[in-house]
Amino acid sequence: MTSLPQERPEHTPTIGTSVTADDFKRAFRGHPGGVAVITAYGEHGPVALTASSVSSVSADPPLLIFSVSSLSSATPTIVAASTIVVHLLDVEDISLARAGATSGLDRFADTSAWSRLSTGEPVYHGVRAWLRCAVVSRMDAGGSTVIAAQALQVNIERDLEPGEPGAALVYHNRSWHALGGALAPGLSSPPGVSARRPRRARRSDGCRSPRRR
Repeated sequence: MTSLPQERPEHTPTIGTSVTADDFKRAFRGHPGGVAVITAYGEHGPVALTASSVSSVSADPPLLIFSVSSLSSATPTIVAASTIVVHLLDVEDISLARAGATSGLDRFADTSAWSRLSTGEPVYHGVRAWLRCAVVSRMDAGGSTVIAAQALQVNIERDLEPGEPGAALVYHNRSWHALGGALAPGLSSPPGVSARRPRRARRSDGCRSPRRR
């Protein structure tokens, strides 16, 4: 089948006057984001950075998106990588979140805290969940690069039932916060949902890890 050429507008639309950087920051200051650490392995070894921009885009295919700032020393390696690992953190992983956000720190000094997968990517042990991903798209945006990636492998250390509060870690108004289990006024739990203990870890092969004694 022959595709028809797409028509292009005669004139590039112009964008009006933008809001100021300070106003933009103020708007997002009250908008919390989940916390993740992105890792990759490059010519000079492993790199890691903390990001609060990770978001799921599609479940089928399993796609996610995030952005990395050009100010981070880890960004060139992550942008150049064909595969990465996205660690999705909870409050038990706060020390890793802080390490990934601290400049000048050797984030891989403790060799007992991480290892390389058989495919080469660095992965931190014991985090709530991680996804090994293939990078499928990159886009420059201001002083950042937006990356889209498809999940190839998953490891879930601390699983949750739908509607269960868990112990989420969020970044809000320039600081870390534990997302409490209390619901906002006027909201209620979905029907049939009750508080339960975290489920055992689930690997991407569908098997569960042994119970901890």
